[in-house]
Amino acid sequence: MNDRTFVTSQSLLMTASSMVFPFYLLLIRNIGDSYSQFGLAYGLFALTGALAHPVIGRLSDKIGDRTLLLLYTWGMAGMMLVVPIIETVSALYALQIVMGVLGAVQKTTEKTALSRQSSGKQIGRKIGNYHLWTSVWGAAAVIATGYLIDFLTIGSLFYLASLLYVISAVILMKSASIESVKETKKPVQT
Repeated sequence: MNDRTFVTSQSLLMTASSMVFPFYLLLIRNIGDSYSQFGLAYGLFALTGALAHPVIGRLSDKIGDRTLLLLYTWGMAGMMLVVPIIETVSALYALQIVMGVLGAVQKTTEKTALSRQSSGKQIGRKIGNYHLWTSVWGAAAVIATGYLIDFLTIGSLFYLASLLYVISAVILMKSASIESVKETKKPVQT
């Protein structure tokens, strides 16, 4: 996977997550009866992610970054379809646990992919540019969503985010097939 593919895919998923995050917080707050349930739900997300990071780091070394990024994008696409229909606190807790693991997959794999793509020269510059573009798309998503929400339901916003995750996954899958074609070409013999 080349730099441009990686940044494009990550920018799309950052757009999707930034677009729904403020509304997701409102949604999970409205499901429970108290702020303690909200706190527990968000805490489950954070704790599950923290516990998953070491396992995901080892998996990244064994099965590769692209596989984990695909797991994340397809997983989040599915989660975004489930979010609007969550009605119980127990379902919310289960969703938070799954999303905690998926969030850890993204965070860890983003860093391992960046480090593997770096040749040791100007790594800071590369990481800075990566964060510039993913953050710009995230900010644009938050601003645009503020205007779009007047015309859409919150549920449709999650469906749109799911579509963006799917597009990100397709970009990653397409890059995999392009790279495998490049790897299978035989060198020209003279």
